[in-house]
Amino acid sequence: MNKAIIGRKAGMTQIFTAEGKVIPVTVIEAGPCPVVQIKTVEKDGYAALKLGFDETDEKSLNKPELGQFKKAGVKPCKVLKEFRLADLSSYSVGGEVKADVFAAGDKVDVHGVSKGHGFSGVIKRWNQHRLKETHGVGPVHREPGSMGANSSPSRVFKNKRLPGQYGVEHVTVQNLEIVRVDVARNCILIKGSVPGPEGSVVTINDTVK
Repeated sequence: MNKAIIGRKAGMTQIFTAEGKVIPVTVIEAGPCPVVQIKTVEKDGYAALKLGFDETDEKSLNKPELGQFKKAGVKPCKVLKEFRLADLSSYSVGGEVKADVFAAGDKVDVHGVSKGHGFSGVIKRWNQHRLKETHGVGPVHREPGSMGANSSPSRVFKNKRLPGQYGVEHVTVQNLEIVRVDVARNCILIKGSVPGPEGSVVTINDTVK
């Protein structure tokens, strides 16, 4: 992994190729991301690049958070992310990472937090079948059904698919293709969908596959 950037999901649209084919794309407002810190193996035990995103007021941060931005000489940001890159020689503290770090045709992994669906039943959460709509099955038809727990084992096994919180999970979609990069607007257009609702923060980096 040699390239990475932080962005915000703006939404989805579609573009047309020269042959007239329609490509569904997700628009990511990517950067500009100031380089807040460069971690080294000698000092920190591992090599990583710390980027900021989305400028904010100083009063919205506490002193430890604000200190690292002042040390780097960059404006305070709401979002801070670390990326373990193979080569950090082309980066410098106080510099900026912009959308042009990627180009059309690049393969990337996009990480985000999936949409929240609240407390959901087994049909919505796990795609299970409903019970039969015949007499004797009611009064409800969307329950998980029998657990099958008798005197042995006298319990329900862990990880059984039951109702519960659905969504708001860290999700990485791998091997997506960048269709277009608009440097003037700080936008990256990625083929297909990426995790999270509109306005959510995502990270883009070279694919590991």
